[in-house]
Amino acid sequence: MRRRELIGAGMAASAALLATKEAKAQQRVEQAGRGMRSPIIKDINVIQCSPQGVRLVIVKVTTDQAGLYGYGCATFTQRADLIPIAVEKYLKPLLVGKPADRIEDTWQMAYNSSYWRNSGVLNNAISGVDQALWDIKGRQAGLPVYQLLGGKARLAADCYAHASGSEIKEVVDQAKRHIANGFRHVRVQVGVPGMAGYGAGPSKSQRIPALHDAPVFEREGYIKRAMALFEACRTELGMDVELLHDVHERITPTQAVKMCKDVEKFRLFFLEDPVSPEDIAWFRNIRAQCATPLSMGELFNSPHEIVPLIAERLIDYMRMHVSQMGGLTPCRKYAAMGEIFNVRTAWHGPADTSPVGHAANLALDLSCTNFGVQENAFFNDAAHEIFSGLPVTKGGYMYANEAPGWGIEINEAAVAKYPWNQSSPLNGGWGEVRLPDGQIIKQ
Repeated sequence: MRRRELIGAGMAASAALLATKEAKAQQRVEQAGRGMRSPIIKDINVIQCSPQGVRLVIVKVTTDQAGLYGYGCATFTQRADLIPIAVEKYLKPLLVGKPADRIEDTWQMAYNSSYWRNSGVLNNAISGVDQALWDIKGRQAGLPVYQLLGGKARLAADCYAHASGSEIKEVVDQAKRHIANGFRHVRVQVGVPGMAGYGAGPSKSQRIPALHDAPVFEREGYIKRAMALFEACRTELGMDVELLHDVHERITPTQAVKMCKDVEKFRLFFLEDPVSPEDIAWFRNIRAQCATPLSMGELFNSPHEIVPLIAERLIDYMRMHVSQMGGLTPCRKYAAMGEIFNVRTAWHGPADTSPVGHAANLALDLSCTNFGVQENAFFNDAAHEIFSGLPVTKGGYMYANEAPGWGIEINEAAVAKYPWNQSSPLNGGWGEVRLPDGQIIKQ
């Protein structure tokens, strides 16, 4: 009997000890839960500035937790005035009071909220909120956003610089300077005498006074000029430098097929936008006839445009503007799809991407196995005055700020010094280019 009593007492003591441990463990979980309470979206504001002559739109999402906020890029330069309206009149009433840590749910809710989807205005507005929520999550976790995406797959992003000019020699000389500064990739663009050109600086082009004084572009003249540029670049720069070129969809699909075949001998890193988004079915014809690497996506808004090109392996580089596609959340999915089909990333990164947008590009670059190349960003003194913690390019590689989130802070007092230029031509719109007979062309 004595033995049974001892066994019973021992079992009771063990049970009591276990119960105490479980209670303490539950208490720790509850305390941790209180400390990690989901932040709630308290306010959404738009920051408008133009530090480099281009209209930038930044969305700031503030939470109910003191000092916890985030920034996102919503820049759509050509329709800049519409973005603040979309954010403040439509997304803000929908999202204030919602959890700030449910990024996927918030994106889906905002994406479906307008019923008609995939517009440039809606996607950029959503991107501003989406990127701000990723910034908040990184700040909350004390980690850079790329860590939330799986960590570094590389130490830095290989970048390409722009070499352009009205004359071929000017382009070659500029390319040599970029190479001397460590860039292994250079995009080359040259003007066509007497015609409008893309990416080649100011041009004293012909005009058609009877047709709104529009600049003139002639397709065959451009193609011949581009081929002469590639010949000169390979002669002067050698075969080791990676050359890129943007057609900017200004030629016909059949001309694009022939041009892609003809440039094979120059071994370009990629030829960008040989056809327009409306003509993407022609990529099947191009792919069947040549091995020139192709990039596409700068003008895309919708998954219906990029998904077929990836799934059929019709391009080598996806080239979307991240905010135009709706932010980091959808673009990380396109990048993951591209990895399966061996289509690499080359996110659009010109001056009309804000520094916050460049930080988002870089987070994807660092974390994706199928990264290809990144368009380089040069930030002037005004940009540094407004934005601190910007990505840094050294020796042709872009390095991330290792601070939590994007690692970027905005000096809102400095924003007022660089307001939008309200007198810019066409209110920042893209303008027109015509053929010699006066027909408008895609660009």
